[in-house]
Order: sequence, then C-alpha cells, then structure tokens
Amino acid sequence: MRRKAILMFLLGVASLALTKAPAQADSAQDNYTAFCAKCHGPSGHGDGPGAAALSTKARDFADCNVMQKISDDTMFKVIQGGGASVGLPADMPSWSNGLSDAEIHDVVSYIHTFCKK
Repeated sequence: MRRKAILMFLLGVASLALTKAPAQADSAQDNYTAFCAKCHGPSGHGDGPGAAALSTKARDFADCNVMQKISDDTMFKVIQGGGASVGLPADMPSWSNGLSDAEIHDVVSYIHTFCKK
C-alpha cells in the first residue's frame, strides 16, 4: 500500500512538472510582448513600432549568425540592466523593475525561439 502511495505522489509531481513548462513559456511570450516587442517586433526582427524612434537599430533576434555569438549571460545582463550596462547603446532600457531574474531567464530562452536554422 505504501509503495502505491509513493508512486501516486511521484506521478502527481511529474504531472505538475509537465504542466508548468507550457505556463512558463506562455509567461515568457507574454513578457516578451509586453516589454520587448515594441522595439524588437512580434517576430523578433527588430521591426517593432517603437524601433523607428531609436538612435540605433533594435537587435534582430532572428539573425542566427549574430545571436549565436551572444551568450545567455550577456542577454540577461542587457535585459536586466539595459544596454549601457554591457557597453551597448542606452536605447535598450533596463527591465529590472518590471521583470524578476527568473522571468528574464525565461525571456532569454524565448528569444532563442526566433532563430530558426
């Protein structure tokens, strides 16, 4: 009987883990839409409606050749502290007041989905 209870518990935990991943993906997409798409565009091409007002072109996340050279750590720092925090243009604002560290990591992962080789 105890073995069955343990098995049921483990199945419940596994079920929660499987259902949580899509929610995180949805949240990352929602955060990208709310914080990033204005400049980077809904498809990540740097062609959002706010991009025209920038003094530098918004990064094209779908450019695989460029994006594969940028580490996740650098992307995290840029989103958290803004472009100036890593020597990039200050057009990229800091989102540390709007996004938690975990949400920023999720957005970085979401950004990778724009590069389709």
